[in-house]
Amino acid sequence: MRNSITPKEISWLSFNERVLQEAADLNNPLFERIKFLGIYSNNLDEFFRVRVATLKRITQLGSKAIKILGYDPAVVLRKIQEIVITQQFYFDRTYRSILSELAKHKIVLINESQLNEKHKEFVQDYFLNKLRPHIMPVMIDQLDEIPPLEDDMVYLAISLKFEDKKKRPINSLIKIPSNVLPRFVVLPEIKKTKYIIFLDDIIRFGLPNIFYMFNPSEINAYTIKVTRDAELDITDDISESYINNVVRGLQKRKEGDPVRFIFDESMPSHLLKLLMKKMHFKHDDTIIPGERYHNFKDLLTLPDFGMKELSKSTFKPIQHPLIEPGKSIFESILKNDILLYFPYHSFNYFIDLLREASIDPKVKSIKIALYRLANNSNVISALINAARNGKNVTALLELQARFDEEANIKYGNILREEGVKVLYGVPGLKVHAKLCLIERIEGRDTTHIACVGTGNFNESTARLYTDTMIMTADRKITKEIIKIIDFFNRTYQKEQFYHLFVSPFNTRQKLNKLITTEIENSQKGLPAFIHLKLNNLVDVEIINLLYQAAKAGVEIKLNIRGMFSMKTENSSKIKAIGIVDNYLEHSRIFIFCNGGDEKYFISSADLMTRNIDRRIEIVCPIYSKNIQQQLRLIFDNCFKENVKARILDDKLSNKLIEIKKNEKPYRSQFELYNVLEQFHRGEN
Repeated sequence: MRNSITPKEISWLSFNERVLQEAADLNNPLFERIKFLGIYSNNLDEFFRVRVATLKRITQLGSKAIKILGYDPAVVLRKIQEIVITQQFYFDRTYRSILSELAKHKIVLINESQLNEKHKEFVQDYFLNKLRPHIMPVMIDQLDEIPPLEDDMVYLAISLKFEDKKKRPINSLIKIPSNVLPRFVVLPEIKKTKYIIFLDDIIRFGLPNIFYMFNPSEINAYTIKVTRDAELDITDDISESYINNVVRGLQKRKEGDPVRFIFDESMPSHLLKLLMKKMHFKHDDTIIPGERYHNFKDLLTLPDFGMKELSKSTFKPIQHPLIEPGKSIFESILKNDILLYFPYHSFNYFIDLLREASIDPKVKSIKIALYRLANNSNVISALINAARNGKNVTALLELQARFDEEANIKYGNILREEGVKVLYGVPGLKVHAKLCLIERIEGRDTTHIACVGTGNFNESTARLYTDTMIMTADRKITKEIIKIIDFFNRTYQKEQFYHLFVSPFNTRQKLNKLITTEIENSQKGLPAFIHLKLNNLVDVEIINLLYQAAKAGVEIKLNIRGMFSMKTENSSKIKAIGIVDNYLEHSRIFIFCNGGDEKYFISSADLMTRNIDRRIEIVCPIYSKNIQQQLRLIFDNCFKENVKARILDDKLSNKLIEIKKNEKPYRSQFELYNVLEQFHRGEN
């Protein structure tokens, strides 16, 4: 098999295309299709702010860039632009199709030129009383250069024309204040038809009320948007506090270099040239023509008018058989390790555990690593309550959690005010591990309970992402969790880990050994397989080892949601799929045959170089046979999927797996409810 890889940025665009395919799928409920358009747009914004920005930085290294990446970043940047423009056409076509479907259900999006008298009166009132105070035009012609536009905000480029053709047009910019007002405004209903208008179009309607002093004969407005480099430059300076360093980095982000410029393709060429000149854009920058509206991530806030028949089905979480309502969760965990699989199990079990710990007089301390938190987080409330009840509470808040830095600083301040000891990450290493440790003392006995997860301690995303969390009192695990927490306090002290894989210390070594063992077993004629469920698989060293394993006859099954850099078509031993459906597939599960004595792991880490070598991550072994069976059911359930699974091939074609003759449709995310319920009833 040829040892080659697909650039991870290109494979990521292929993943986002799968999201776009879900928006186009007529079998999905209408508001789910709208949601997928919003997710696609939001994903693409972050892609440019982070991945494209990083590529642009690396190109400045010249020939060294190819050695670092294994491919030419300049070539990849050109390919990105081609793919994004192609996907833009697909997006626009899907969006227009959805508008037609909405109209069939008497939900109509209209613009300022389609308003009847009743709507004009409403829009005029809205503009004058709610919107106009936020409109502050920047007069382009009076400036040598345009002040930096805010990242990810939409602006209207305004052109004022006059009856006197000799008089030059006047040009202006207006920011659409969607950060303070809703992007979509509901208009009065007429004959049971619901009407919605973009905030952009209310501004267009009111422009004569802004520029009246110029007495123009014609006013035209075109949307533009700039996406900026969002990577934080955080240098380690021992003379400066880490938190101040991050705050300074956040301020720089707002002024980051532009990495993408999107404009309304109906904009006249003279206005486009003027904007590019005064914003210092060049023709080799990422300049993307679009349609009338940008920032379609705001579709996630489109009013659904409570029309449940057009929205996704929701399921009541499954009652976990080992956690009895009204009984101590501590006692349950002391008897058995417990695996929660969100959203099929409720995240409230974890909140209940923290609540119990906060009021149990025998609990002495709670220590937790936090990465991304929900708004108005119940986890934070439980930790505060524990501190108020005299518990020793320590919270590590990662200040490099991209786009959540400010929220984590805010939560850190709140916790410190309540007496919680707050650690702000580990300088030089992003802490991505998801762990919580509770210490309980009864007489002379000290018991520790650990929670280790694949996803964040976030009740909001736990309803939207599939993730695993193990709750355990197993001393093999808890002793090593204590070592990790000690490392947070004393980063100079390196520990040995015999059960946990802990990045950046031993994860690569341990994974390499597991893969090598499968290769050796296959060569000996023993059964050998590697089954991985991940978000991303792009690490070159791991990929090359998997190529060797496939060549040696090891059966490899891969369920990869996002970036996937392997080339698989030359090996019958590699089966790779990607699933995009109701929930974001986020759980990470590793299963190795190990000569028949199978080894199971859950992981906070994807198989990316940064996760293995430059972050604090945990790959946690699963020793409970019952939980191993549960993970096997979850993994195998995904590979029965024939509705939402795409084949991950070398051409990035994203072809759906075909339903075979006499085969019933099997939608794994829906079927898993029944599978887990049966398993919990002992019917597996």
